[in-house]
Amino acid sequence: MKIPFRDLRVKDAAMRAELLAAVEKVLVHGRLILGPEVSQFEAEVAKYCGRRYAVGVNSGTDALYLALRALGVGPGDEVITTPLSWIATLNSIVLTGATPVFVDIKPDLNINEELIEAAITPKTKAIVPVHFTGRMCGMSRIMETAARHGVPVVEDAAQAFGSRLDGRVSGGFGLVGCFSMNPMKVFCAYGEAGAIVTDDEDIALRLESLRYNGTVNKEDCRWPSLNGRLDTVQAAMMLVGLKYLQKKIDGRRRISEFYDSVLGGVVGVPPHDGSYHSYYSYTITAERRDELLEYLASRGVETKIQHPILMPYHTAYKHLGGFHIPVAENLVKKILCIPNQEDLTAEELGYVSSCILEFYNGNKRESG
Repeated sequence: MKIPFRDLRVKDAAMRAELLAAVEKVLVHGRLILGPEVSQFEAEVAKYCGRRYAVGVNSGTDALYLALRALGVGPGDEVITTPLSWIATLNSIVLTGATPVFVDIKPDLNINEELIEAAITPKTKAIVPVHFTGRMCGMSRIMETAARHGVPVVEDAAQAFGSRLDGRVSGGFGLVGCFSMNPMKVFCAYGEAGAIVTDDEDIALRLESLRYNGTVNKEDCRWPSLNGRLDTVQAAMMLVGLKYLQKKIDGRRRISEFYDSVLGGVVGVPPHDGSYHSYYSYTITAERRDELLEYLASRGVETKIQHPILMPYHTAYKHLGGFHIPVAENLVKKILCIPNQEDLTAEELGYVSSCILEFYNGNKRESG
């Protein structure tokens, strides 16, 4: 059996027809950049997240970078974040001119909220927690710490659209929340896309300018910036996708329940902490991880390591140094994402889990 880690084809015929109709509508009216569907998309995202404003941009990386720029983060500032994320989180911080400060993670793979306060200095300009794999960070403690020190929180919710904690959705805690909607995400575009949410009108207006090369009324440049606009076609297709989002999340949560019941005790499965997890990925922690990965590949099961290199240890950032992150250094050697696309069949799920069980049971027999 061959089981890909992700299958990005649109298999639902009804959804595919709606997507094509949405594209056709854009082609007819011809407003390909920041057309009416972008405004509608922004309104729907803001409503979903319980925020006053949403600003569509062309990637999750732009969302983070522009959010930090809108808060005035720049040279001489420090930004606290996790060492375990896709490199876009770190790049976004560094490209503002700020210095990243890494706080270690917990066994759930998210930043350890209890360690953030000790990392705050007079130079701290923002805290960027990452809801890794779609699991919400300990936002109550993070927000309390941030408020006590007067430091804004920028949620990197790239992997967590639809996740909830304490009755609030991801992106709904910080001064701003940032999303990636590339094709790998649960709420996805069919190319690159992203969004930023906030309740602050001044920040929203600044973001609208920054995504358009820092111009006001598309004419006078007030702040040097980049082109981060959202294409109308992507907005139109995501409006369709939003209608199917809950079904996708429900499917992934059912898959996680199956994996939990079968694999718990054999590998480390995602912990249950009372949050509503949207499962961008189903990430296990596994002893002899690399051997398991190779074994699954030999059986036709594609897996991924998200992400095998901690952000401060990428070649571009090896000069940073000096961070005490032992939990992250240990867990990054064990994490492995197994297939969890919402339309996996019972047979496919059974096959993936049986392969994992065979790997460990076989090893037990050999060692016995």
